Amino acid sequence: MATSLSRDLIFLILQFLDEERFKDTLHKLEQESGFFFNLKYFEELVLSGNWDEVEKYLSGFTKLDDNRHSMKIFFEIRKQKYLEALDKLDRGKAVDILVKDLKVFASLNEDLFKEMTMLLTLDNFRENDQLSNYRDTKTARAIMFIELKKLFEANPLFREKLQLPSIRGSRLRMLINQSCKNSNDSFAQLAASNQLIGSQPQIEGFLPMAANGPFQPASAPFQTPLTTWMSNPSIVTHPAVAGGGIGFGSITNPAAISKGLGDSDDVYKTRFFGASDRVMLPVINPVPKNHAMMFNPTDELPRTVARTLIQGSVPTSMDFHPSQQTLLLVGTNVGGISLWEVSSGEKLVSRHFQVWNIGASTMMLKATLIKDPCVSVKRIAWTLDGSLFGVAYSKHMIQLYAYHGGNDIRQHLEIDAHVGSVNDLAFCYPNKKLSVLTCGDDKTIKVWDVATGAKLYMFEGHDAPIHSVCPHCKENVHFIFSTSVDGKIKAWLYDMMGSRVDYDAPGRSCTTMAYSADGKRLFSCGTNKDGESHIVEWNENEGLVKRIYQGFYKRSLGVVQFDTTKNRFLAVGDDHSVKFWEMDNVNLLTTIEAEGGLPASPRIRFNKEGTLLAVSANDNRIKILATVDGLRLMCTYESRSLIAAGSASETVTKHEDTRNLEDAKPKLAEEVNSTKSWKLTEISEPAQFRSLRLSTCVKSDKISRLIYTNSGTAILALATNAIHLLWKWPRNDLNLSGKATTKITPQLVQPPSGITMTNDLTEAKPEEALSCFALSKNDSYVMSASGGKISLFNMMTFKTMATFMSPPPAATYLAFHPQDNNIVAVGMNDSTIHIYNVRVDEVTNNLTGHSKRITGLAFSNVLNVLVSSGADTQIIVWNSDRWERQNSGFLQIPAGRTSTAMLDTQVQFHQDQIHLLAINGTQLAIYETKKLECVKQWIVKESSAPISHAIFSCDSQLIYASFLDGTVRVFGALNLQLQCQINPTAYVPFNVSSSVSPLVIAAHPQEPNQFALGLTDGGVHVFEPLESEGKWGVPPPVEDGSPSCISIASPIAPSSLEQP
Repeated sequence: MATSLSRDLIFLILQFLDEERFKDTLHKLEQESGFFFNLKYFEELVLSGNWDEVEKYLSGFTKLDDNRHSMKIFFEIRKQKYLEALDKLDRGKAVDILVKDLKVFASLNEDLFKEMTMLLTLDNFRENDQLSNYRDTKTARAIMFIELKKLFEANPLFREKLQLPSIRGSRLRMLINQSCKNSNDSFAQLAASNQLIGSQPQIEGFLPMAANGPFQPASAPFQTPLTTWMSNPSIVTHPAVAGGGIGFGSITNPAAISKGLGDSDDVYKTRFFGASDRVMLPVINPVPKNHAMMFNPTDELPRTVARTLIQGSVPTSMDFHPSQQTLLLVGTNVGGISLWEVSSGEKLVSRHFQVWNIGASTMMLKATLIKDPCVSVKRIAWTLDGSLFGVAYSKHMIQLYAYHGGNDIRQHLEIDAHVGSVNDLAFCYPNKKLSVLTCGDDKTIKVWDVATGAKLYMFEGHDAPIHSVCPHCKENVHFIFSTSVDGKIKAWLYDMMGSRVDYDAPGRSCTTMAYSADGKRLFSCGTNKDGESHIVEWNENEGLVKRIYQGFYKRSLGVVQFDTTKNRFLAVGDDHSVKFWEMDNVNLLTTIEAEGGLPASPRIRFNKEGTLLAVSANDNRIKILATVDGLRLMCTYESRSLIAAGSASETVTKHEDTRNLEDAKPKLAEEVNSTKSWKLTEISEPAQFRSLRLSTCVKSDKISRLIYTNSGTAILALATNAIHLLWKWPRNDLNLSGKATTKITPQLVQPPSGITMTNDLTEAKPEEALSCFALSKNDSYVMSASGGKISLFNMMTFKTMATFMSPPPAATYLAFHPQDNNIVAVGMNDSTIHIYNVRVDEVTNNLTGHSKRITGLAFSNVLNVLVSSGADTQIIVWNSDRWERQNSGFLQIPAGRTSTAMLDTQVQFHQDQIHLLAINGTQLAIYETKKLECVKQWIVKESSAPISHAIFSCDSQLIYASFLDGTVRVFGALNLQLQCQINPTAYVPFNVSSSVSPLVIAAHPQEPNQFALGLTDGGVHVFEPLESEGKWGVPPPVEDGSPSCISIASPIAPSSLEQP
């Protein structure tokens, strides 16, 4: 970081270069120094359309992912460049800009990127009525610059850089002349003599750790930058954008702006001039005057007290589940642990501290417990996948539990880890092996193998008890920060070579360190013996304090606790409240008292998305604060709660762990009594649930394929007569999200041209045809076939973009590659699988191994595999990089049920992308994919109707299955336990033929309790439970620890009895 003297010198040089008209050098120094952003020069670049130089100059002051304002600045520039290419009909350049410059925004706003992509299909983008008022290039650039100027003024990175300080003319020349006259003057006098250069407030206030300053003694030793001890220092390249918005236009919805990118479905939708609910283009809509008010960051903070939990003892540590974001772990001052479903306020699990194997414990631990049996929880934390959690106790011990969903936690590992208190615990992956990291009063740090409990590493070097540890990894370099109660910070590699750096914490405080969620920014927060608290950001590459955040006005009682969220906010529990800062602003943003009743230094913890914040409160309580999105999340998950008061234990989990962990679960009095009566939820009347039949004026045959769009706002159906039907839900006051719902009737989409998406039937053989389609991730295109050629349709215009692969053989199943929409797996009726590259229009690979037609395909982007299934009941796992066969196996089919219709097997991946659901007319089966081990199976009784289709709910906690007799059944996904049955009398009118039944079923991509059916009469129904119920029944209890369905570990599964 440049000193104040350096800044003054640069300002003088800039003035000199400007006076001497060295323009190129002037602007080069502006860019390289980053001290002065020449807005006039930047305007010239924009108006001339010199886009390369625009971004080059801008890069000296900010990067695309620095903050929301910077993100929008870069987007506006690249968007204008893209529109100009389209206006010149230079489609090659437009595609290049879309792929190279704009694709970075796709992960943040898929709707926007989809809209921009669709402009390529128009001869003139002004044909889109939303862009019809776009004028000429010169006018568009001028109006865009007005928007950019406001963004620069609002961007904290530019606030001190838009104006030069007032300097007397030719000041540098005058000072040099004075220096020549008096050679005794030191050049360092420049700053002192320069009375006209005001003291510029430094935006980032870096404090060198070795320099004399408020946090350092005068004789502090030189501090080693992190990059000198990391063997392979790197930069995390994942984009981190917190807040702010990008769109085709300026912002007219302040409430939406404040949410930030990706936080809600209502944020930054692609909006254009011409629609009352849309944001307008900057080229045609003026920017509101009060621009700063539109970016009110406090609206993104959890402020509403949504739930108060009565813990029963003082909470000392909390952690939200990483994926089931309404599950909260709590550790207390009496050694107890609890698992809460905060959406419903139910305590799912409660455990008191006890040593699992006292016989194996050390004599020192036994003596300590005899002398003082009181134990508290120091730290409780989940693993990254939520399959395990660890508890560190104030006496010697850590305990690891395996989590199997609901209230099913099982003892996994107990370690006598330290002498005295274990003060912190964290999970890490050195050498790609899950390990647990601990520290304690014995001044040591230890790393343990989670699978075996073996000690892998021990680090010594602190002179005082160690307070916390912070493991991290950058580009395969794993390291650890540790802090001790005497205010020392050390860093370690996993090499037993001792600490690599030795820092003093700000204020010599007892501190905790943490990275932002994207791993890019390092923070620390703590309190010293005098009650002085400090929260700072570090420049780890230089060993400096980068920012010192202001806002601790009183001495803190106890060590304050902090947390980060959204790569944007910091929060600290202090002074009977929660204090918030924006990461890029040292000033206190706001303080939230949570309706009062907080202790002096409350414990706090965000969930992963930052929509919920758990805060410890007085009287042994925990308050759950929520954002608007958090309230919506709680409403959603409240309907997912599968624990009825005093009844069944939950059997559904998002992350099923099939490892053979020792089940040493004690039978405790507070556990749910599973022997109470349970009754299957059976729905036979329309009044027992919510349903909606989608209307159509187009005659269609049986619905053979059905899917929700990825945005959740529409349903696409394919009938056996090759016609596609698309229903889209409107966004209005009754349906603010625009998502599919039974409350609002959707519209059947019909373009003004009157064309329909109809598959090619040339050379098709209806008796052999098997309809199939696949939807691109951005909902822009659908690839489809009904026995003839494969057709590629534009979902907005319904135009046929291309047809290819004439039969024979005919396509029977289609699946887009998850990383590349141009790669498609095509299953054929001759049992082969073609890997087709749309971009080059050729089949790149041909996979063989099945003996009958392909009936299912599914990609896993975690395992990098393609799984195929066929009418031969065989499942094959293919490597999706080399397209080599990895494994295969056959489903076991009950005797006598070998008709072709019953053997068509389909596959779908669980949300974890590791487990696989296999479906045919005879069974549901869940497999571990790599080994193709069947871990659960449900067999249809011989006297019952076959399964027609089945699918996971969006959170993979339920399985919806339709049957050829019209019945729909809802299963818990973990143990395949039936918990709800919908009979055909509930949705098929009495005057309709009893032969009407569902052929396909589709699950909503965001609402786990919503699904849709495609019927043999061409109808499509959407189902939801009653709002008063909020869920599809409850699962049956587990008797004696064993579910009523089969749990197996082999490719061939025995039959099981169908539940009543």
